[in-house]
Amino acid sequence: MATSYPDKTNARGIWKISDITKNKKTEGTWPNAGVRALIGGGNRSSPGASQNIIESVIINVLGDATDFGDLSIARDNLGGTGNHTRALWSGGHNAGTTYNTIDYVTSSTLGNAADFGDLTVARRQTNALANNTRGVFAGSRQPGAGNVIDYVTIASIGDAVDFGDLTVARWGTSTFSSSTRGIVAGGYSPGALNTIDFVNIASTGDAIDFGDLSLARYGPAATSSSTRGVIHGGFGSDYSDVIDYVTMSSHGNAVDFGNLTAARVSLSAAANQTRAVAAGGDISDASQNVIDYITIASTGNSTDFGDLTVATHAHHGTSNGHGGLAEFDPRVPELYSPTGKVVTGDLCVTYGGATDTSGTGTTGTGFIQVSTLGSEAIFGTLKSGDGTGCTGLGSFTRGVFGTHTPAQANIDYITFSTKGNAADFGDSTNNRFSASGVSNNTRGVFMGGATPTRVNVIDYITIASAGDAADFGDLTAGTAAGAEGASNTRGLMLGGSTPSNVNVIQYITIGSTGNATDFGDLSAARQSSGSANSTTRSVIGGGIEPSLVNTMEYVTTGSTGNTTDFGNLTATRRNPGNGLGSNSTRGVFLGGYEPTFVKTIDYITIASAGDAADFGDMIGAEADAGIASNGHGGL
Repeated sequence: MATSYPDKTNARGIWKISDITKNKKTEGTWPNAGVRALIGGGNRSSPGASQNIIESVIINVLGDATDFGDLSIARDNLGGTGNHTRALWSGGHNAGTTYNTIDYVTSSTLGNAADFGDLTVARRQTNALANNTRGVFAGSRQPGAGNVIDYVTIASIGDAVDFGDLTVARWGTSTFSSSTRGIVAGGYSPGALNTIDFVNIASTGDAIDFGDLSLARYGPAATSSSTRGVIHGGFGSDYSDVIDYVTMSSHGNAVDFGNLTAARVSLSAAANQTRAVAAGGDISDASQNVIDYITIASTGNSTDFGDLTVATHAHHGTSNGHGGLAEFDPRVPELYSPTGKVVTGDLCVTYGGATDTSGTGTTGTGFIQVSTLGSEAIFGTLKSGDGTGCTGLGSFTRGVFGTHTPAQANIDYITFSTKGNAADFGDSTNNRFSASGVSNNTRGVFMGGATPTRVNVIDYITIASAGDAADFGDLTAGTAAGAEGASNTRGLMLGGSTPSNVNVIQYITIGSTGNATDFGDLSAARQSSGSANSTTRSVIGGGIEPSLVNTMEYVTTGSTGNTTDFGNLTATRRNPGNGLGSNSTRGVFLGGYEPTFVKTIDYITIASAGDAADFGDMIGAEADAGIASNGHGGL
């Protein structure tokens, strides 16, 4: 069978006829399309004057820039972005006037810019990013530092609408994006900043902290492939030639990439999926015409590409192939098959998780396709106020997450068929953390937990209907941090802490209510294990006994009794996810702590005892994430 859905670099795969006929070849998504970088506006140091010029380079062809057309108004310190068809420039400054103007051009056709609409507030030293649908403008000087974020729908001419606010009001930032996440790096407010923020482009709301640049600076230029953002130059205590990079799907500090051919500030950058160009800029009040380039996937110093038609600075670049436009990235894993149908029974979503021992947690949700080896991808973000760790459970359609750390009552959910942010489901019967979660396609049950005192509470929800949990019954003793097992009728809690580690296995009948009953025993008392299941077998892996272990063992869910040895994880660790990470045949154990946080994903074939094998990596190193899948054995 052919490979999965094609991307802009590879035409092989299964294409839907409708996708080919929707002018995708003319929108720059066809693999042989040359990606055009457009650099608009700017200022010349001699004579000092704002510019209206738009220059063009074809990113995969070394050479000098050529004239494309003119902006509607000559201006500098503007923001630029675009999608496959349109390039936009916003705001700017000329001779004491600050503008709210948004211009646009059709990237494939030489010509002058036309009026698109207005920003929510006139500003200069702003910046912009986009995916194929939405353009987002962030930061400003108006005249003081601003925190405004606003956006437009690129296909529809009109004024910008409020999006939210940056974490810190500032100007002179740099911006870049993936198809889901927009990132704002650096700036001035007052003094050079190393701050990196991010937003989810498809939603609205305030920016969230991402990490820090390697060097505090303002006036850098940034761009991206679909996975990596690169930040060039700027000014901190002096003119900088530093190039940093970040992996956009994770959170963290920027890492050194290499150096520009010359230090400079107020330059522009643009990219296709493999190459980034950095153009123009200012050194000691002298405008530059140099264009450098790098290969984004590697690291190293930049190389000469060519020259601008005019030495300028304080312009802004964009392209019709940057990382925010990777709508046809290879879909492995992905929520849809090449025919556009939802992949049922094969998705596993992670929710939150601790990233250090002080309780810092990730703000995102990720997912894998259980049948396909590979690394985790972004699904969305947590609901505001959620803690670091939690417990997950799932039906065919929804993933539900509760008993957050520290002790909370809130229950949240995601819809498997639609990537996006979590929403409120309701509340559990009490504030607690580290419960065990089991489910069938109708009902989800949270068993035990801690406040931090261990509790014997069991409560349940009807997964299809948002609302508060109701009382189900009691465990045999107050227990937290147990592993999970389930069939479509029976739910298991295996081991845990009372607070001493226990080897007790308890079970309930999911469709009824009542107290838990003794099932059997683990081979040793342990807590904080990971879990997987098929329709007949429940497997646990890792945990604390009291030392970290890598052992796995299993029970036949329908028959009471003690566990049997299954094999070993690839490494000793605890808290490799809370919930059932499985499809009908394969189980996964995600992340953990060993004694550092890891991003390892292991997998097993549930029907065949044996050691786990490497699956791929999580977005970042974490432990104690909630796990929900739409194909586990309880379904």
